[in-house]
Amino acid sequence: MEIIVSDRVKAIGSYAFADVDNIVEQLKEQGIEPIDFGVGDPTLPTPEIVRKACREGIERRKSAGYPSYVGDPEFRETVSWWSRRRFNIDLDPVAEIMSTIGSKEAIFNFPETFINPGDYTLALNPGYPAWSRGTHFAEGKTHFLNLLPENNFLPDLKSVPKNVLKRAKILWINYPNNPTTAFPTEQFYQEVIDFCGEHNIIIASDESYTENYYDEAPASILQLKKEGIVVFQSLSKRSNMTCYRVGWIAGDRRIIDAYKKVKPNIDSGTATFVQDAAIAALRDETHVTQLREDYRKKRNILIDALCAAGLPRSEPKGTIYIWQPVPPGYTSVDFSKKLLDKDVAVVTTPGNWLSREVHGVNPGEGFVRFAIVAELKKVKEAAQRIANLKL
Repeated sequence: MEIIVSDRVKAIGSYAFADVDNIVEQLKEQGIEPIDFGVGDPTLPTPEIVRKACREGIERRKSAGYPSYVGDPEFRETVSWWSRRRFNIDLDPVAEIMSTIGSKEAIFNFPETFINPGDYTLALNPGYPAWSRGTHFAEGKTHFLNLLPENNFLPDLKSVPKNVLKRAKILWINYPNNPTTAFPTEQFYQEVIDFCGEHNIIIASDESYTENYYDEAPASILQLKKEGIVVFQSLSKRSNMTCYRVGWIAGDRRIIDAYKKVKPNIDSGTATFVQDAAIAALRDETHVTQLREDYRKKRNILIDALCAAGLPRSEPKGTIYIWQPVPPGYTSVDFSKKLLDKDVAVVTTPGNWLSREVHGVNPGEGFVRFAIVAELKKVKEAAQRIANLKL
């Protein structure tokens, strides 16, 4: 029989990170063990306090049955407590918070709640693929907003065409930003709030990197307003809990209530023992501070090496990435390939893999992204190779 995939699947192409994995495997087949800065998956162990709570949770909940779709009350209460402590935000744990299986499933499925065929979401470019692909599977369209250095990697909201604004339902933002590492300002958040209020657009703020900073703690948009806004949070990067798949969505109770009708039809609730681990993670800041210091050391080592190789200094204030401009005469892919030379063997992600051409411009072109997730010893080894790079 002939297997014919849907038009939706045909349209999406491959997932960029899968292409990164393929390059790593090709190097290994050549007997080269690369140092991987391609995908933002932390390599340090999940903190013991989290693992211990998970182990205990498995025993405590051995007869617990299916988990709640919205999350255990204790988990939601802990999220509320943490949000008040971290951001001075008051969130009702019953009506304004629900658990998610990491942030990705919630982000991908969120457009199903509000997008009708032909409606638009507005999304940052470069940006997380799930924003636009969730819209695509909901039969909507995405209008991309280029993030350019001359705009401090903030979107130009005034550039959105009137015909798009008429059918725009959701604006996706993400600060601190992956991949550009740009930080939010209160002025920017207020501009977003005013713009979306004028055009009746829901603000969906992906705040997965708010806890990955070096000096200044970034704000949440919920500190300015709650009406018409939801944030998506995850413990993947804050607490090295990528494999646990746990996060939450919080904000305007009307939006949360609508999403509660969608989620049970798509997947299940977060495992209860995983929520126990998440509670322990949120109640502890010591491991988060330690992780920040580890990232600071690795960031500084890599930046110094890149500068020694003659590249411009690109020092992030947060996230777990470096958004490095490439040398003159190189494209993003060219420079990534240069770094894959056997004498360097460093895997990065070309910036243009993380973005698309819009209005004749691919805003990721001219950059490569380093995900500084390798252990410190490997970062030092990579830095030595990079510092001696001949460009």
